[in-house]
Amino acid sequence: MKVFTFSIKKNFFNIIFVVFTLLLVFFSSSNLVAAKNGLYLWANNVIPALFPFFIATELLSHTNVINILGRFFNKFMRPIFNVPGEGSYPLIMGIISGYPVGAKIVSDMRNKNILTKPEAERLLAFTNNSGPLFILGTIGIGLFKDTTTGLVLLITHILASLTVGIIFRFWKFKNTNIASYTSMSKTQNNTVNISNIGDVLSTAIKNSIITILNIGGFIVLFSVIISILNQSHIIDLIVYILNPIFKFFNINSDFAYGIINGFLEITNGLQQISVIPIKHISFSIIICAFILGFGGISVLLQVYSFTSKSDISIKPYILGKFLQGAIAAFYTFLVFHFFGFLSLDLSNIVSLFEYV
Repeated sequence: MKVFTFSIKKNFFNIIFVVFTLLLVFFSSSNLVAAKNGLYLWANNVIPALFPFFIATELLSHTNVINILGRFFNKFMRPIFNVPGEGSYPLIMGIISGYPVGAKIVSDMRNKNILTKPEAERLLAFTNNSGPLFILGTIGIGLFKDTTTGLVLLITHILASLTVGIIFRFWKFKNTNIASYTSMSKTQNNTVNISNIGDVLSTAIKNSIITILNIGGFIVLFSVIISILNQSHIIDLIVYILNPIFKFFNINSDFAYGIINGFLEITNGLQQISVIPIKHISFSIIICAFILGFGGISVLLQVYSFTSKSDISIKPYILGKFLQGAIAAFYTFLVFHFFGFLSLDLSNIVSLFEYV
């Protein structure tokens, strides 16, 4: 029995990959549709939104922008988030560009010794966020047909991110090592001039293509995985098992399916939740706020593909995203509760909180 158990543990991923391959064949028709939908999402939404930002971040890495931001923001970033001023770069780019730009920048900065390991882990916990184009355009206008909804989600998403950053200032607080970026930057030649602009552009585009292809692969893969889980009724089984928890929080099964799908891949879950017919859509938006903050396992693995190339632990990121999701949902609840002009009644949810 010990030998058998040890063999299963040793070959766990081998078994998973074999089963996945067999399921690809068994559910080939639905998987083909899911893969096409994933490719369509990647080509029409992800590439236009993220690819220019990847090129921009690659180009900016050849300038002194990080140094300039570091000197300007150090008086804010150090006391508030316990990170150097250079940390403002992934924070700003992570907010305006979206998943997973923030994580990529933090990993690159750690590999260049701009950040210490604890500083990189603190930043990783709150700088990898969903972008305004996705929240305002795809979710607000595209899914909910309402710009106010998108604006509320964007504001609470950013506020939750900053709140997590303040909380994580105490992560490995006793570690006071300072990265050797200042001395290191003097020896690095990041100047872009007419003689090397072609090479810099070529390198930036090549690196950006590799990154965007990596993201596209994750999107297609998880689109297929979700299709397999639905076709094999595994999602139904998970919903059945978790049904007592959902009932306790007064969440019907339609939301349960959306939450589970969003836990796996953010876009699929948000789309499913947005079409659920409900009298007070505030509840749908609060759930979307949580999913947006957490990001889903697909984004988590994208982040891990960057951090695995450095010594940054993924644990603070996972904890930070759970916190951000919960805080964003709570902030969204407060917005709808205290600003009645939004016409999104939360009386049922308030009653639930009073009951609990």
